[in-house]
Amino acid sequence: MVVERLMHGLARGMALAGGAVLLALVAMICVSVVGNALARAGLAGFGPVRAGYELVELGMAFVVFAFLPLAQLDRAHAAVEVFTARLPRRANSALARFWAVAMAAVTALVAWRLGVGALAKAQSGETTFLLAIPVWWAYAACCVAAVAAALVTAWDAARARA
Repeated sequence: MVVERLMHGLARGMALAGGAVLLALVAMICVSVVGNALARAGLAGFGPVRAGYELVELGMAFVVFAFLPLAQLDRAHAAVEVFTARLPRRANSALARFWAVAMAAVTALVAWRLGVGALAKAQSGETTFLLAIPVWWAYAACCVAAVAAALVTAWDAARARA
């Protein structure tokens, strides 16, 4: 019961963090669009957010990973049930367990490779082109979210619910 509350709390916390980043990106895009419109209308001192697309690119990567744990617990991943709709309940349960284990393995692999990538980007000193933001920051943020997803999906697979 304690682990279940912990995993649900982790999933909700990551989703809230992802939602906060998503809202910040939406606000930044709105400011950029309005600034661009004001600049086109001839008002000096206005314009789009400089390199806003870099911020969107970095932020959206985190957002995607941040929502994975909650999507796993809520069974909100896309599913094509054309073939499975006619299968017996037991077969569908076995398939659900298989995909839970597969998701846990994939998220663990992705988290590991993001960690390796973050270290490599930090060592290389690579930055974004216009804002010179260290690229490893985005990798590290995504790695944290992917580790949370790996923990939640592994726990979900271990409890083997269908």
